[in-house]
Amino acid sequence: MCLIVCAWRPGHAQPLIVAANRDEFYARPSLPLAQWPQAPHVYAGRHLEAGGTWLGVGANGRFAALTNIRDPLQPPARKSRGELVAQFLSGDMSIDDYLSDVVARTLEYAGFNLLIGNANELWHFNARETEAVMLKPGVYGLSNAGLDTPWPKVLKAKAALSEVLGDPQPQALLALLSDPQTAPLAELPDTGVGQATETLLSSVFIKSPTYGTRASTALIVQADGGRHMVERSFGPYGGHLGEVEIKI
Repeated sequence: MCLIVCAWRPGHAQPLIVAANRDEFYARPSLPLAQWPQAPHVYAGRHLEAGGTWLGVGANGRFAALTNIRDPLQPPARKSRGELVAQFLSGDMSIDDYLSDVVARTLEYAGFNLLIGNANELWHFNARETEAVMLKPGVYGLSNAGLDTPWPKVLKAKAALSEVLGDPQPQALLALLSDPQTAPLAELPDTGVGQATETLLSSVFIKSPTYGTRASTALIVQADGGRHMVERSFGPYGGHLGEVEIKI
């Protein structure tokens, strides 16, 4: 994932609302949102090269999602970051134990942000930090830097999410993820990838011939444990490839 906005509202009828875009090279093969045959309690997309995933839900209210940290100077990774999400969703370790394990193995992966939670807690861990943080109720945005780093796309998506929280519906969440407007040059971050790439990556929804938003996912979690997920898949230039809806 390269953009995640979420509302964490413990005690609410819908305690967790998530809208997220996964940005990736179109040539890298993946499967859309589905129930995993080898782990039937997991619902997520799947990287076909490395076997991990970018966002999903599991048993006992488990939720996990991940973004990378944009840093062209970081060394190559030994392992795929997507396994961090897959291992939490398919396993049964407590959040505390799992985060302790991840913190100890941070250097095995390129830079990442990890969101994990259950019905009672939501946590964030940034690989550039030393400790995970349990999130208080609120609206959060995460792209390819730190939590709530005020990049234009993060601010825009958080504001759009806040506007629909009175009656959050999957189609409204997907609509806010579809914004292709790039940020003005003066507002672009400098992450070392050059102005043209910064501009391309500055929109909520990214489209180009080779790289862009591959999946947009809306997740609504109910207080009784029910989850409603809708995912749209895209190809080059943002061409719509299909939509999957799951209620569990």
